[in-house]
Amino acid sequence: RIFFHFLVVLSQAANFAANGEGFLVGHRSPRQPSLLAGMGMQSAELQAALNDVIACSSGKERAHRETVKDAVLPIWRSMPKNSYDRVEWKSLRYIAHRYFMQRFAVMVRGLEPIRQVNMSHAGGAEILSEQVPMVAKQLLNVSNEQHGFAFDDAVAIIAALEHVVFDTERGELEALYRKRGWDTRQSVSSLDLQMLLREYIVYWMSADDVEGAQYLLSDERLLNEHIPHWKLISMLMRGSVKTMEFAKRRRPGAGDAAVAFSGRHSFEDAFSIVKEVGKSFASFWEPQCQDIKQSLAVMDTMHTGRVTLADFYGANKEGEWRFGESEAYLRELGALDESSPWRGVQVIISNYLQAASNCIISRQNYLICCVNECEGILGDIEAALGVPVAEPEAILQLVGNMTTDDDDPILLDGALHTQLMRVASAHGGKVPLHGRLFAQWLHYAFPRECAFPHKAGAASATTPSEFGDGYVISPDEVEQRVAESVIQQDLNPDASAPPPVADWMTQWSEDEDLPGDYSLQLRAPWDTDHLAVLGGAAAAAASVVGLLWATAGRSDEIGPYGPVASAPT
Repeated sequence: RIFFHFLVVLSQAANFAANGEGFLVGHRSPRQPSLLAGMGMQSAELQAALNDVIACSSGKERAHRETVKDAVLPIWRSMPKNSYDRVEWKSLRYIAHRYFMQRFAVMVRGLEPIRQVNMSHAGGAEILSEQVPMVAKQLLNVSNEQHGFAFDDAVAIIAALEHVVFDTERGELEALYRKRGWDTRQSVSSLDLQMLLREYIVYWMSADDVEGAQYLLSDERLLNEHIPHWKLISMLMRGSVKTMEFAKRRRPGAGDAAVAFSGRHSFEDAFSIVKEVGKSFASFWEPQCQDIKQSLAVMDTMHTGRVTLADFYGANKEGEWRFGESEAYLRELGALDESSPWRGVQVIISNYLQAASNCIISRQNYLICCVNECEGILGDIEAALGVPVAEPEAILQLVGNMTTDDDDPILLDGALHTQLMRVASAHGGKVPLHGRLFAQWLHYAFPRECAFPHKAGAASATTPSEFGDGYVISPDEVEQRVAESVIQQDLNPDASAPPPVADWMTQWSEDEDLPGDYSLQLRAPWDTDHLAVLGGAAAAAASVVGLLWATAGRSDEIGPYGPVASAPT
């Protein structure tokens, strides 16, 4: 029910943002009426949705809203805004994705940057159409002047989305209570709660494979054999119960004192642990992600952030169980660089780490993945510059003083200087900090930390179960790949030499994709005959979109944040 309510709220928010109206009473522009006033309070269901999802009157929710504000503000300051100091839907979609990746390493389904969107599929509209088709249909019949989302609108929507994402596990926990014959209104002992959460996390990690989870739970040996680091995960759940008990004894809230001293816990206690584990699990799992990265970095002797596919499979042959994805699946994930005639097919380390195959948790509405190290890098740039577009010289000076996570200095060679100047030239002398071209430049500056940004639709966040049986390579194929590599090395003994500059950046693409309208920050396309500008707007989630873009050579390709135009070569 809460999930349904949230979709209604988000639909109404997108709709009324298109009308130039705010999302929250008390945070609106003086020139614009509030969302609720604009609706005439005609939907009792919306009132229930606001109470269930946003809970504005709750002190805890107000504190959470402030946390969201603090996290979103640096990104917001560096996003392009219109004359009303607002952003459009595709910008809000980008901000929401960044928020979840920064705070939780969570990829919310529908917000993936690599998802291809257009007027019919606005990045989230699909799930809206599935859950509330009549609302979606009505929204698509509305077309009004677009003023966009204010800062408080964005905070409210992201806070509500966070609430929904992590509250979706309530049903799983309730099902486990019923399975044990417990009532959610009864309290349970500390030991019973620990056993319940141990069972819960197996189901949680098993996604939709209920039978598989039941099989694993039938024997402790199976858990140790099939779930990596099961003992550590089991300790995490036991420790979470102990941590909650300690917190209640130290600072008891209303009704907590009796429970704390009795050693018994409510359903809400159990659910609060489940939510916190979901929010912190990526940090808990990050050492395993770093192990993967280090295993690949050892093979990256040229520091390009790439390893040959043969070396990748060679590690699997030597007993590294993690590197067994098939070539077809790696290509689907966007983890391959097939542009170099000199090196052949290569696995991109940063893309592989961020791929869905390495997301330890796969749920219907979200994935929990490896921490995106590039978020910290881009976040530092946003905080230091605080603008949507920047002079290339300022970026070079800032990035030139950075180091990698291994404390290695960033070497900005002539090729990187040249490429950044080309990006600036394509935009009238300035670099949009959130465009695809700058993300691509960051990849080559930080090849092991920042993923290569593929064009929308060229890759996907497909999990192994979604890809099917062909996601893993067979032992025979591994042997064949390694043998072919040995032959190639014999034929080309100079293959281990450092790559020429031209070969090092062969994957570079001149296609731009901007997550917003930069018309106030960049020169208009008709003022610059050398500039091919991405213009216009992607669709709001379940609201009508006008694709307002003009360019000398219009492209039909639609990126995750709007139409894609090619920069000059």
